Amino acid sequence: MSKMQDNPDVLSVIDGYSDEVRAAILKLRTLIVETANSSDAVGTLEETLKWGQPSYLTIRPKSGTTVRIDRDTSDAGDYALYVNCQSSLVSEWRGLFPDMTFGGDRSVHFRLDTALPEDDVRQMILMALTYHANKNKRKTALS
Repeated sequence: MSKMQDNPDVLSVIDGYSDEVRAAILKLRTLIVETANSSDAVGTLEETLKWGQPSYLTIRPKSGTTVRIDRDTSDAGDYALYVNCQSSLVSEWRGLFPDMTFGGDRSVHFRLDTALPEDDVRQMILMALTYHANKNKRKTALS
């Protein structure tokens, strides 16, 4: 059972990508949905557009932060996964996955000619989709 309803506006944006980028973005989208579906901590996802990018957020308040995916217009890669730059996620990911390519405090970048490290990306996605819930748990544990 899917925990997300397809958004036709998002699918239209994805359809506008080149064939290679579309396939990569659809793979990331699938990983996001599968990761959400595999964790009760995530709950239902909403698919929407933010800044013109396919975006995925939890419906449950204060549980996760938005995950965005898009082609990469920088020189860092061909497509990327983005999170809120005010979060500590990319900093945490740098420590966990030092061999990946990061863009500031908001993104991880991938190349079309390199296999996507699916297990690592699933972990990143889960961390993002449970970011606020886990942050609140860390604060409670420290109290």
